[in-house]
Amino acid sequence: FTIAAAGFTAASALAATATNIDQMIVYRAIQGFIGGGMIPSVFAAAFTIFPPSRRAVVSPMIGLVATLAPTIGPTVGGYISHAMSWHWLFLINVVPGILVATAAWTLIDFDKPNLKLFSKFDWWGLAGMAAFLGCMEYVLEEGPNNDWLQDQAVFICAAVMSIGAVLFFWRAFTAEEPIVDLRAFTNVNFAFGSLFSFVVGIGLYGLTYLYPVFLGRIRGYDSMMIGEALFVSGLAMFFTAPVAGILSNKIDLRLMMMIGFFGFATGTWWMTHLTADWDFYELLIPQILRGCSMMLCMVPINNIALGTLPPERLKNASGLFNLTRNLGGAVGLAVINTVLIDRNAFHYARLAEHVQWGSAEAQQKLQNMTMNFEQTAGLDATKAAISKLSGMVQQQASLLSFMDVFYMLTVLFATLGLFVLFIRKPADQAGGSGGGH
Repeated sequence: FTIAAAGFTAASALAATATNIDQMIVYRAIQGFIGGGMIPSVFAAAFTIFPPSRRAVVSPMIGLVATLAPTIGPTVGGYISHAMSWHWLFLINVVPGILVATAAWTLIDFDKPNLKLFSKFDWWGLAGMAAFLGCMEYVLEEGPNNDWLQDQAVFICAAVMSIGAVLFFWRAFTAEEPIVDLRAFTNVNFAFGSLFSFVVGIGLYGLTYLYPVFLGRIRGYDSMMIGEALFVSGLAMFFTAPVAGILSNKIDLRLMMMIGFFGFATGTWWMTHLTADWDFYELLIPQILRGCSMMLCMVPINNIALGTLPPERLKNASGLFNLTRNLGGAVGLAVINTVLIDRNAFHYARLAEHVQWGSAEAQQKLQNMTMNFEQTAGLDATKAAISKLSGMVQQQASLLSFMDVFYMLTVLFATLGLFVLFIRKPADQAGGSGGGH
């Protein structure tokens, strides 16, 4: 953990010195590779150290740690980049990172490293996993904007991804000490918890992406204004976390998840009625529902997935569990972006059918707009009116595509809420004793 924290801090400082996009990509890759072990380590330590009776306190805390940062990132980032410069997005990590690394090295003493594991380390499995997941991230990120496999870079990455997947799964099932032990999925609760975590990843990262895109594309907001409009979700999560911890000891965890998923569905259904005039106050209730529902889902999902595993499996399973959430975010963003692009083109074509020269309403609208622009000196009134009308059609097409995505998310979350009824009630006691090892 100390190495991960120190490496993440150093990579953050390097990212602040980047002078071009290539350097930034390299430094960010180093930052993610080294720092990626911190959250799984926190999950594993929390479920190993603390007994089941303390899970109601611990689970909300680690759930908040895992989800709050991606949620408030646009808010804090907007303030920092607007008030100072983008460099401070990375420099702000340096001092806290040094403190965390120092504190981890001097204060944490519940586990000892087993250096003999390096002799059995599955380097081929690591290479396969890196190629598989790294290239998949690129394909999912760039595919929607580049016509998928028609783009050479996307095609090459898809081929490398396939080879990496074969190598990774082959080593996972044949190596003596695989880099990822997929046997954790034989635990029914862990398998269901990972599935729900995957969907929560879609909600966490997908909605964090959708709201800023809507405010930037439709409302024309800058980063500062977007941050001011979206801070509500972070506050809702912060205040809901202790409530979720208390409820996890009082009611069935399946009921908590159901409430959370239906809360998500209600918030996304609310957004299916959006217009181009929606602002902070119209987005207030959906954001509150999103923040509260996130914590009501995360706490029981954490307990269901990790609370029944034996201590010797927790370290591997916690990384796998967090991977499913991040993978859900990557897949969700790719699907959302694809739907936005395809449905925007579809709606624009349909709307354009009604804005033709043969349409009396369109001609009247264009005539009125032309007359208005004629009163503005220096403008070609006809061209300005046509451009304005085209922009209005494009805006409405974008709005309709956003509504389609929110409809899709509503169905997804509502379906998962019903699916909770079919899982087994989790055991009251966890597999670990709660002590160190």
